[in-house]
Amino acid sequence: MKKLILIAILVAVGWQGYAKYQGRHVALASTQGSAEPTRPRSPIAETIPSQQFKCDGRTYCSQMTSCQEATFFLQNCPGVKMDGNNDGIPCEKQWCK
Repeated sequence: MKKLILIAILVAVGWQGYAKYQGRHVALASTQGSAEPTRPRSPIAETIPSQQFKCDGRTYCSQMTSCQEATFFLQNCPGVKMDGNNDGIPCEKQWCK
């Protein structure tokens, strides 16, 4: 029984450590390159039909397939983590350069 409790504690500690690592890794990735000047939103992004994409729980740039998709998610879906410098342009290093 003691071994089971010890294993459960080790799993819980590992889980918490991994969650903190993921949060720090995402924060670093989203803040790098934020020294670039901000630019206005592209009018092309404003004309994307909303039927093309849907909020399905994805929150990170690595889960997107295009700048248009990332822009839709940023503007329409709650809890996304794709705009580290809060300038309204998502995934600047990966999709929306």
